[in-house]
Amino acid sequence: MQTRYSYLLKFVLAFSDLLILNGVFVVASVTTDYFEFLDERLIYRYYLPIANLMWLLSAGVFRLYAQASVSDLDGIYRATYRTATLHAVLFSLYVYLADVGATHTVLFLTVFHFALAAMLVLSRFLGTYFQRVLIRNFKVRKTVAIIGKHEGSRRLARYFRAHEEDYAFEGYLSENDHSLIKDNGEVTNTALQQFQRAVDRGIEEVYVSLPSHQIAQASALLEAGEQYCLRVKLVPDLTRRDSLPYEVSVLGPVPVVSIRHEPAYDMGGRFKKRLFDLLFSTAVIVMILSWLYPIIALLIKLESRGPVLFKQYRSGRDNKPFLCYKFRSMRVNSDSDKRQATRDDNRITRIGRFLRKTSLDELPQFFNVWSGHMSVVGPRPHMLKHTEQYSAMIDHYMARQFLKPGITGWAQVNGYRGETTDPRLMGRRIAHDIWYLENWTTMLDVRIVFLTIINMLTGEENAY
Repeated sequence: MQTRYSYLLKFVLAFSDLLILNGVFVVASVTTDYFEFLDERLIYRYYLPIANLMWLLSAGVFRLYAQASVSDLDGIYRATYRTATLHAVLFSLYVYLADVGATHTVLFLTVFHFALAAMLVLSRFLGTYFQRVLIRNFKVRKTVAIIGKHEGSRRLARYFRAHEEDYAFEGYLSENDHSLIKDNGEVTNTALQQFQRAVDRGIEEVYVSLPSHQIAQASALLEAGEQYCLRVKLVPDLTRRDSLPYEVSVLGPVPVVSIRHEPAYDMGGRFKKRLFDLLFSTAVIVMILSWLYPIIALLIKLESRGPVLFKQYRSGRDNKPFLCYKFRSMRVNSDSDKRQATRDDNRITRIGRFLRKTSLDELPQFFNVWSGHMSVVGPRPHMLKHTEQYSAMIDHYMARQFLKPGITGWAQVNGYRGETTDPRLMGRRIAHDIWYLENWTTMLDVRIVFLTIINMLTGEENAY
C-alpha cells in the first residue's frame, strides 16, 4: 500500500542520507587534519565526489530508495545495513588505490566509517520515532474494513492488526456475507447499507469475503461499491476442505507439510537470532547493568525488606519452564504467582512503580538472554498459571511457545502489554505473537528494539 507518506519518504530518506554522508566526511576531514597532515583541496576534489557516487551506487544495488524497501521499516533497516557495508568496502578500496597523498588513510577511514555508521543508526531510530508520531497524530494510513467472515478474511484481519503502522483496521462491518448478492447476481439492499455505513465511518477500502461459488457474481458488488466512491476488494474463501496447512518443504525425497512458516527455527535463523541476542545482551550488561544494578539494588533494599531480584518460573520455549529474573518492584507477598499487577496495586513500592513505569525492572532479564533461556525480542513470558488458563481459552495460544520468550515483543510495541482481563485483547496479543513467529527477520528485531526505546522515552499508558 502506497500513501503520500511512503511516496515522499524515499526522497526524504535519500536527501537525509546524503546530508549525513557529506557531514560525516567533513568531520572526518577536520579530525584527520587536527591529528595528521591533510590537504583539504585534494581530499574534497578527489574523495568527496567519489564517496557520494559510491553511496548512490551501493544504494542502487540494494534498492535502498525503491518503493519496495521504504514500504516498511524492516526493509529500510536491511537495505541500509547492506548499502553501508558495500559502500565501506568500495570507498576504502578507492582511497587505498588512489592514494593522492592528501590524508592519513587509516585515521580518515576509521573516523569516517564509524561516524557514518553511528549517524545512520541514529537517523533510522529518529525515523522510527517520527513514523510513530505521524501514525498517532496524522492520517497517513488507509482505513480498511471487512465484510464477511471466512478463514481468508480472518487471516486478513490478523494481518491488518499485526500491521497497525500501515493499516487503520476498523473491524468487520458485517460478519455475514450471505445477504450481499442475490441468486440472480443483483446486489442486495443490505450490501448497499453496509457500503453507506463504510462511507459514514470514513473507510476508504472495503474487503469483502465471499465463498468461492459467488466469485463469478462479484462484479456487480464491485460496481456498487464504486457508486459510493469505495474501493471494494474481494477476499475469496479458497480454504481447502482437507485443511492442509501452509508450508511445504522437502525432507530428503519426501515432501513435508507443516502448519507454520518459522524462519527463526531454521538453523541459519537460529544462529543469527542467537548472535544478535549475545551481542546485544552483552552490551547492555557491560555498559548499563554494570553500574546501574548496584544503584537500583540499594534503592530497593532501602525501601522494603526482601531480595533485590524477583524470581519466578515462567513458560519458555516449547513450554518448558525457566526461572525469570526481574528487579523486585513489590513488597514480598504470597499472591505473586497468582495475580497480575494492576493499576494502583498496593503491593507495588515507590521505587517499584518507577521501575515498572520505565520498564527498568525488566533489565535483569538480559541475564536470562545471555544464558539462553530468553531472547531480546519474542513473546513475553507468562506465568505458568496464565499459560494453562489462556491456552484453554484462546485458539493457537500455544503456538507462541515455539519461540524463546523475549524482553520485548511485537505485541508490546503495538500497545498490548500489562494487565489483560479481556480475552479478546489477549487474543489480539497472541495474534501479534504468532505473526512475529511467522515473519521474523533480524531487521524486524532491530525495529522492535527501536520502538521499545521510543516507548520507554515517551511513556506507555499500560506500563504500571
